[in-house]
Amino acid sequence: MGRFGANPGTTPLDGPEAPAGLVHRYLYTYGPATPQHFAKWLAAPNSWAVSVFAERAGAIEEVAYEGVGPAWLVAGDTDFPAGAARGVRLLPYFDAFAIASQPRERLFPGTAYARALAGGQAGNHPVLLIDGAVAGVWHQRRSGRRIAVTVEPLSPLTAGQLRGLKEQVERVGVVLEGKPELTVGKVTVGPHA
Repeated sequence: MGRFGANPGTTPLDGPEAPAGLVHRYLYTYGPATPQHFAKWLAAPNSWAVSVFAERAGAIEEVAYEGVGPAWLVAGDTDFPAGAARGVRLLPYFDAFAIASQPRERLFPGTAYARALAGGQAGNHPVLLIDGAVAGVWHQRRSGRRIAVTVEPLSPLTAGQLRGLKEQVERVGVVLEGKPELTVGKVTVGPHA
């Protein structure tokens, strides 16, 4: 396969099977989604994405997506949690959820769109996620065992959200095997710092 061959344990899809397999995997991971969301994720033409979705009729199903209109899922993949997403999470640089979830305006509401997206590009800032939406940015700097974690929420945190944030910062310390110290304030470094 050469230098850019497949990863061990994977089998590349051939020709006509590849777009269908890609749509299936994309919708299974990020659905419900529209052909335009898929095209944006893949940096492909909208017209091509629309035709690939049309070719998948029967394998994907149309659903109503609040605030978006019609969107698609893998057929039968409709078992979703009953309630809305809850909780506080610190997502790292280029987290798949922050990069590929659409529509961006719902994931990055209000000031989050300008603050957490670097020129419209997701992933350049690690993000604070509250109840399934981007609610700020964060940065960590290590010095020996000390891990200084600065979190910039875009609106004041409730007592429960602050507790959740402290738990997330403790988790950063466990993962990085260090002693985390939380500062809630302005993140002064730019993207990819």
